[in-house]
Amino acid sequence: MNAPAAATADHPKSSAYQRIATEEAFAPPEMLAIYRKIIEKGDADPGFKGLMGFYMSSPSDRAQHIMRCLQDLDQLRLQHMDECGIDKQVIALTAPGVQVMDKATAVSFSQIANDQLAEAVHRHPTRFVGMIAVAPQDPTAAAKEIERGVSKLGMNSVIINSHTQGEYLSDPKFWDIFAAAEAHDVPIYLHPNSLPANMIQPFQECGLDGAIYGFGVETGLHALRIITSGVFDRFPKLKMIIGHMGEALPFWLYRLDYMHRATVLSKRYDSMQPLKKKPSDYLRENFYITNSGVAWEPAIKFSQQTLGVDRVMYAMDYPYQYQRDEVIAMDNMTMSAEDKKKFFQTNAETVFKIG
Repeated sequence: MNAPAAATADHPKSSAYQRIATEEAFAPPEMLAIYRKIIEKGDADPGFKGLMGFYMSSPSDRAQHIMRCLQDLDQLRLQHMDECGIDKQVIALTAPGVQVMDKATAVSFSQIANDQLAEAVHRHPTRFVGMIAVAPQDPTAAAKEIERGVSKLGMNSVIINSHTQGEYLSDPKFWDIFAAAEAHDVPIYLHPNSLPANMIQPFQECGLDGAIYGFGVETGLHALRIITSGVFDRFPKLKMIIGHMGEALPFWLYRLDYMHRATVLSKRYDSMQPLKKKPSDYLRENFYITNSGVAWEPAIKFSQQTLGVDRVMYAMDYPYQYQRDEVIAMDNMTMSAEDKKKFFQTNAETVFKIG
């Protein structure tokens, strides 16, 4: 990937709003070392091996750019932000985070990663905001890390990279995580992961397993599993965030409502029981979405119209998608000044409690 050119007169720092990018990734070198050991064992999950194994070993320009940028929490990242006019990044541990590790390592390293990110935020308090990484492998420890992240590290959101070794948060054994997030009033950002082993083959054999399609399919599935399992009836104040224009779910609302009702009435699945509300209600009331990786005005406007202008936020998806012209395109959207400021700035300030 080619780095954007330096800022020019056609891309000044905006005086009308700050640009807060809300799905930006980092990877400590120590985590990459753990990843290499997992891959060297020879029995790594095929999705993880195919994705991170590739990026950590490929000589391609794109892979080298991503690995270099992921590991930087100082001058290179700030330089790239300045070149694109990004005022703040909300930064999270890149997928799959600790979720590919064994339980003990995952719990331990989530704390290390959170401490490192908190230190970077302390170094650059006006530029960086951090998300709390947790290990779903141990829901009790994850709940405790949410409490520590909020009370000790000053972070106000949680990152979970979709499934954890093929298991989904719709399983009640994980619901201590939801209880902690609701209790501390912090949203959970449900970010894509590489596809689980029992899902990946038909995607991978034609190159559609990654961000081009597979990520959105799997993460959208995860969000729907959470909704249809009754999580939001149990935790009505829980807030979640999904990226990439809501992983296409806003465009499916009508059919999701219709077929959920039809499926419940059919009594075909014990796992699909009546809910207090329609699936679309939970998406409108409990979810926020970002446009990460989708710099496309029609999709943004449709989602604002469908979910509400207070529910849609800007994101770049750095360093995986890092294009200065996309920021310019978002600046030039035909949109009221009030709604554009909500999209770029004030929605993020509200959701992530950015002072």
